[in-house]
This record gives sequence, structure tokens and C-alpha cells, in this order.
Amino acid sequence: MEHPQSIQLVELDGKHLTLESFVAVARYGAKVALTDAAKAAMAKSRALADKISAEHRVAYGITTGFGDFATVAVPEEMSAQLSTNLILSHAVGTGDPYQIEEVRGMMLLRANALCVGVSGVRPVLVEMLVEMLNRGVIPVVPQKGSLGASGDLAPLSHMGLVLLGKGKAVYQGETLDGQEAMDRAGIATLPTLVSKEGLGITNGTCAMTSVGALHLYDTIRAARLADVVAALTFTALGGQRNAFQERMHTVRGQKGQIRVAKNMRMLTEDSEILENSHGARVQDAYALRCIPQVHGAVRDALAYVKEKVDIELNAVTDNPLLFTEDEAVISGGNFHGEPMALPFDFLGIACSEIGSMSERRIERMVNAALSNGLTPFLTTKGGVNSGYMIVQYTAASMASENKVFAHPASVDTIPSSANQEDFVSMGTTAARKSGLILENTRSILAYELLTACQAIDIRRMVGPWGEGLSPVLDKVYARVREMIPFCPEDRELRLDIEKIEPLVRGTEIDEIVENQLPDFE
Repeated sequence: MEHPQSIQLVELDGKHLTLESFVAVARYGAKVALTDAAKAAMAKSRALADKISAEHRVAYGITTGFGDFATVAVPEEMSAQLSTNLILSHAVGTGDPYQIEEVRGMMLLRANALCVGVSGVRPVLVEMLVEMLNRGVIPVVPQKGSLGASGDLAPLSHMGLVLLGKGKAVYQGETLDGQEAMDRAGIATLPTLVSKEGLGITNGTCAMTSVGALHLYDTIRAARLADVVAALTFTALGGQRNAFQERMHTVRGQKGQIRVAKNMRMLTEDSEILENSHGARVQDAYALRCIPQVHGAVRDALAYVKEKVDIELNAVTDNPLLFTEDEAVISGGNFHGEPMALPFDFLGIACSEIGSMSERRIERMVNAALSNGLTPFLTTKGGVNSGYMIVQYTAASMASENKVFAHPASVDTIPSSANQEDFVSMGTTAARKSGLILENTRSILAYELLTACQAIDIRRMVGPWGEGLSPVLDKVYARVREMIPFCPEDRELRLDIEKIEPLVRGTEIDEIVENQLPDFE
């Protein structure tokens, strides 16, 4: 897995943006540049837009109004006002603002799409977006207000306001009026947009794709972490490794399942505890035995979502499109979010399954009837002490909440724009709620990691399977214990949780595993 932190410069040409380079710019501040080919393509496309306007051809959004006003002709001298008014009138989002990285991603995706040279905008517009990214001027964009159909109209309009010196933007950690933010950064604003540029900014799936792509990247990492945490729990419960035999999974043929089974074999190899617990049972419960089948299905789902995101990162999604080879202006629906809405719903569903399995493993560790000899609630002095009893409660609450969030947004639609836009995707909602599920799931994994380390300590006390972990799990366990000691009696567990949460959300465990197991995927 390529690390975005190592990417310092991303060149945009509308064709070669990857998930990792996207994250490098959006999250880690990699610099952005435009290729000469992209600048030339945009200039050629803009010349065609000017020609269409000068010749008074009928072209949606260039010489006509928008939406249900597509039948209203707009004179050439009013075309600039038409584009500017689109931004002013459509910036009506509400709610908490998107995170900085999410807005940076929107700006990057909008610039990359325009680089293809079929959108009819001036190169200066894209150059401004690149300068804002490189100098750290980030528009304030409210999260709510997109139907994910005619593009992310409201969010991208808020982004576009700052180009005009309007709206709000964050610069050097301070929220400012758009004009002041641009002035401080030394970026000249535009007095007005020109024909087609309003659509060039607002038509597109850039908000949903930015948000969903970031959540996808983090969910892929969470899925990897889930294998590691599950292996610790599997060890603490003395699981039966027969279930991970390669031939078992090869005969089914599911790629994700085969991959996770291999991970589990590597993670648990040379474990004294598991060697000695071999044969203690014929088979384990599903939360242990079916880790490859469930985690593997999640991996396959994420692979599907990534395939769609990789395409959309380099997609042209505005309307109409201008093709310079024959001067065609084609009105279509590339702005429709359905190709992203379904994958992002799938992303949330897959992520919730990680959390649900993790919570079931926590229950097996704290429940003495299921833990294969561990003490009730993993305390050495039960009764006076409750141990890890409520850790499972909280994990269960988050797993249950995920099931609510996992309801597909894409199955809903509300007609808009006088029923011209009569079927919408709700893809931005799908992307946003996948993040809610992800946050819960990462917290559940943090709770499981904390519980598994406690369970391993109890296992070592009660025997009879010895004390040794596999080499890689021993290093993960040791890192947790450097931060959080064994809990023999009740203490403020919230303090332990506050320490374990950043470990799960960071890259440290990934790095430990990769250093020990180069073939871990």
C-alpha cells in the first residue's frame, strides 16, 4: 500500500490521479501543479465556448438559463452575470462545515476534471484552485444541501464563492471573509465568472467523491487493522487455527477470503498459546472461525468501491461538454451521482460489518460462558470490580448505531427543479454517513484491541496454554502495554480509551505489522 505521506507533488492532467495521490493532497498537503498539456486543452476548450457565445448558438448554460430555465435565452452581454448568479444563488448549504481535507479534496477533483479540456472554462479558474490549495486558502463549505444529482450544486457553489472574494475561507487556522483570506494569501480574486464557468464549478460529483474517497482510504486501513486485532482476540480465546488452512479457502475461491486467511496464518504463526490450545475444540464460533469469510467479503466490497472511485477521481462530470474536434456541445447527465451513491452505500455497509464482528469478539472475551476459561469481565477481583463489562456495552451501542446509518441513501429520491431533475442519487449523503460508520467502527476496534490485551494477560494467569504470542502480535501487544498497563482493579477506563483511540486511527500498528510481515495485505 503506497503511503500518501511520501508524495510531495501531484501533477494534474485529468487522467492520472490515484487514491493515494488524492489523499496526499487532501490530507497531507502535497503541492499541486498543472501539466502543459492540461493548460493547452483548457485554452482550446475555452476558445470554443467563446465562439459559441459570439455566434449565439443555443447551448445550455452558455446562451440559456439553467435547469427549468433551459428554454430561456440569455443575451451574450449577460452571460457573465448568468454564471456569477449561479454561484451566488446556489450557495445555500447548511450544517457544520466539511473538514479541511474534504474541501481540499473537492478543490483538487474539480481542478482535475476541468483539466481534461471539455468544460469550456478559462485556465485561470483552475490555476486559482491550484494556488488556493498550495497556499492554504480553504473555502468553508456546509455539509448539508446536496441531492447528488446535478452535481454537488450547493457545496461546490460555496467553494466557488471564494474565487469571487465572497463567502468564507480558512487561512492559517483562521476563518475569514473570502476576500480577506485571498488577499492575505496573495491570490487575486475574479470580478466575475464568464459563460459556462458557473456550471464548470458547480456541476460535478466532487463533494461526494472527495468525502467518500477519504472514507474509503481509511476504511481500507481499518480492514487491515481488523485482521490484526482479530488475531490478538483469537489468541486470547485459544482459537483453532485449522480454520485458516489455505486449501480450505482455495476451494471456495473468494479472493478477499483467501487474502484474509493468509493474513491470519501469518499473524498467528509461532504462537505458543495457539499451539497449546490446538485440539481444545473441534471448531470455534463464527466470530473466530469465520474471520476470513467475513473480513474477506469486506475486502472484496472495498475493492469494488475502490475500482469505482479510481474512475471517478479522473472523471469529467459537468454539463454540457464541449468537444473541440467537431465543435459539438452535448448536454447529458455526467453530473449524476448514482455511480458513486451505490458504492458509497456499499462502503458503509461493509465498514459496519467490521464493527459488528469486532463487537461479537469483545463479547466472547468478557463473557465467562464463552471465553474458554477467562475470568468474568476480565477482572481478577469480580464483584467489587466490574472489569471490562461496560466496554462491551459501548461497543454494542456503536455497532447498533451503525446498522441505522447503513440504511442505503441511494434508494431514496426527491424530485427537484420543477421536476426536471426528477431522479436524484443522494450520493453525498451516502458518502457522509459512511464516515459516521467508519468512526464508530474504528472506536469498536480500539475497544477490542484494549480488551484483547487485557484478555491475553488474564490468559497468561489462568493457563494452561503458556504465555507466548506470535512475534508480530507480541510487538503490537507490547506497544499497547507501553501506553496502557494491565488493569487488575477498576480504574477510569476512559483514560485508557483516550490513549488507545489515536493508536487505532494512526499508522503505527500498520508500520509494526508491515515491518514484521512484508506480505501482509
